Amino acid sequence: MTDDLLARHRAVLPSWMPLYYAEPIELVSGSGRRVTDAQGRSYLDFFGGVLTNMIGYDIPEIREAVERQLATGVAHTSTLYLIRQQVELAEKIAQRSGIPDARVFFTNSGTEANEAALLVATNHRRSHQILAVRNSYHGRSYAAMGVTGNRNWSASGLNPLQVAWLHSGDRVRGLLARLNAEEQVDAAVEDLREVLATQTAGDVAALIAEPIQGVGGFVHPPDGLFAGWKKVLDEHGILFIADEVQTGWGRTGEHFWGYQAHGVTPDLLTFAKGIGNGFALAGVVGRAEVLESVPAISFSTFGGNPISAAAGNAVLDYLIAHDLQANAARVGAILADGLRSAVGGLDCVAEVRGKGLMLGVEFVRPGSSEPDPALTNRVFEAARDGGLLTGKGGLYGNVLRMGPPLTLTEEEAREGLAILVDAIRSASGVAA
Repeated sequence: MTDDLLARHRAVLPSWMPLYYAEPIELVSGSGRRVTDAQGRSYLDFFGGVLTNMIGYDIPEIREAVERQLATGVAHTSTLYLIRQQVELAEKIAQRSGIPDARVFFTNSGTEANEAALLVATNHRRSHQILAVRNSYHGRSYAAMGVTGNRNWSASGLNPLQVAWLHSGDRVRGLLARLNAEEQVDAAVEDLREVLATQTAGDVAALIAEPIQGVGGFVHPPDGLFAGWKKVLDEHGILFIADEVQTGWGRTGEHFWGYQAHGVTPDLLTFAKGIGNGFALAGVVGRAEVLESVPAISFSTFGGNPISAAAGNAVLDYLIAHDLQANAARVGAILADGLRSAVGGLDCVAEVRGKGLMLGVEFVRPGSSEPDPALTNRVFEAARDGGLLTGKGGLYGNVLRMGPPLTLTEEEAREGLAILVDAIRSASGVAA
């Protein structure tokens, strides 16, 4: 029973590992965009394992690719041997990355991918100085936490890096929120120049930034900001790392990578989550001269192993063959437009934001910009009661996050939209 499993969970796992919902659920099966819990209750999944189950559940093409590899009897050989599936996937990712003369290093998670990117950048520049963005999240390892600009996820105040912080793209609160898009870009670029002049010494290694901040509540800057930043970075030889762990693979609808909305090409790009569709797979792509900057032997024991790489190849092939980027744009517009029309005018909704199938709704106390995490939690629970799984996030825990599988149909989008609208209206006391 779920209650017994919950008690067992609490008895052996640390308290700082969060569980969703007042009554946590165990998911025991899934198909398409739907999952079923241990009590037999079915849900439409709008969070996809924190944007990880990008293609959905029980997809024949992915299952068969993994089963073919398992049938060889080789689940793992160590990456000290040639792995055909790994090489084939690296070729596809390098070609799709937009980075010239690209090299790919595989890891198991986005945290490890960002850690690897920081290792490469600091070695290449011979500097441990990093520029990062407020409200960001880059992982739970030592250096990745060091460049995470969200105190809720900074589990340690110790830091191996010297970090200087830039303004985020928050348009609800903060110094730049009052500006229009063009003014915000100009102010952010001016801020970068001032930070370099006052908070850094000598050669800075890199700027790491998410095109859309995931854990940060899907906050994103105006298109073109990265271009403004990169012009300044290039003047100083500073590398640009695009953290595409959540924005990659066409999720934003308009582009394959989030960075492409800004008209720039990063020196390093990190990826994870969706490419494995539930299998542990991540990595970093970079220009050869940058990625080759590691001065000693380094490898990942399980990164890009035969099983995860087989899954990754099947995921990427499926994604491209079915043009899921276009589907994300089309179906995401149904959700975004529907939410803005139905609840965007409520005085408890500060903003409906995001791109494609990466959407957030920020809740505030009526007539103010004061975050309302209590209302957010009521909406979160009400959506689950209505048969819809979502996520939460934001610096203040007041953003409902949605990252459905990119295979979401128009009919399912409208179904989920109706549940969401009812949840928001009922939780906020607005008549249907």
